[in-house]
Amino acid sequence: MDRLSELPDALLLEILSLLPMEYVVATMFLSKRWRFLWMMVPRLVYDDRYKNIEKFSMFLDRSLVLHKAPIIEKLHFKLGQTCRNEDLPVWIRAANKSSVREMVMELDAYSRPSPIIIPRSLYTECRMLVTLSLINVILVDSSSHVSFPCLKSLKLVYVKYPNPGDEFVKKLLSNCHVLEDLEIVLKGPNDNVTTFTIRVPSLKSILVIYTLKYIIDDHSFVIDAPSLEHLKILDHNGRLCVIENNMPKLENAAIEISCFLPGKILASITSHPMQDVYPTSCVFPSLVRLTICTCDQPWVDLLMCMLRVSPNLRDLELDMVHRSKHELFIFLLPVYICCSNLYPRHYSVLTDQPLHASWNEASLVPECLLSSLENLVWKGFEGTKAGKEVAAFILRSGNCLKKATIYSKTTDLNKKLEMIKELSLSPRGSRTCQLLFD
Repeated sequence: MDRLSELPDALLLEILSLLPMEYVVATMFLSKRWRFLWMMVPRLVYDDRYKNIEKFSMFLDRSLVLHKAPIIEKLHFKLGQTCRNEDLPVWIRAANKSSVREMVMELDAYSRPSPIIIPRSLYTECRMLVTLSLINVILVDSSSHVSFPCLKSLKLVYVKYPNPGDEFVKKLLSNCHVLEDLEIVLKGPNDNVTTFTIRVPSLKSILVIYTLKYIIDDHSFVIDAPSLEHLKILDHNGRLCVIENNMPKLENAAIEISCFLPGKILASITSHPMQDVYPTSCVFPSLVRLTICTCDQPWVDLLMCMLRVSPNLRDLELDMVHRSKHELFIFLLPVYICCSNLYPRHYSVLTDQPLHASWNEASLVPECLLSSLENLVWKGFEGTKAGKEVAAFILRSGNCLKKATIYSKTTDLNKKLEMIKELSLSPRGSRTCQLLFD
């Protein structure tokens, strides 16, 4: 212990920041050197999930009051069955005196059946917050002005909003004037939000996850974020997503949408009327990297469609990303308008049958194969007739192709050697193309 005590205060405080607060406070009994050190710890973690209610509340109250650090970098509450709603305003006021920068309020839904209600003081008193995470809690409406002037990162996971939630969400986000990162996880109609509107000019990153296990036709997202650089939406339940304006700064987007009305989704995303299943009337001139999942049958049709509307594509990856039905995945970098996971209910798909003769017509070869595609990576190659013809078509038409890497799924050595031989003998549009097998 003497050797540990010889370390500088800054290093000791970093070590203590990794421990729950009950252990941090207990260090005051080690020696005079440690008596007041715990009061300056910059990151505090309070975990009441397995504590006695009265003892925990008293401990938290006193430790926050005695805490002397001028700035609390992070204050993390892991709340369980012992936490009382009336305690939260006291804790928030006590923490606010140290200008807390990051706050996490996380309810353990398994240990506590009733949710925690976040007090109104959070909206008005924590003006120095830069990062806020709310997990499994209830928010109440506030007649006073919501004010987060410094908030740059906001995480809302399984939050129940005051009814009606649509207007509350608009008010909450509109008062986060410098917000850059937003993460939202929704699980169903009980959140009181029908249309989740994200209209924040400063946003650079959005992650939206919708986990409901059944489809609700009248629920939707509206996104208007002209400064957005990163977008990820995971929704396998048909919640409609509407992107109101272009996002010229977008660098990457990953959108997973399971939907039986792809024309409706595309119309919302592209702002163009769509009659066809796939976006044949759209063009993605900024798309340089594309990943398509080969788990389900329509991937061949979607691949050909996307190649035709992506004239500057450089990197193409085919992979079994999901290994489940109704999911196709597209990764776009960068792109103004994006869409994916389109599985039509009624559509004829070729799998082990020869591809249509139009694939062999030079006039229909996608522009990207002739002028821009440089890399092909195919993971989980099964060696079906359709798969081999797609590979041969790309090798034959890829005038700029530099490398094609094939990862075979089969464990049959003879079958694998046969596939390698067949693809190796395929004509290549690029003399410098390197064909690799694994």
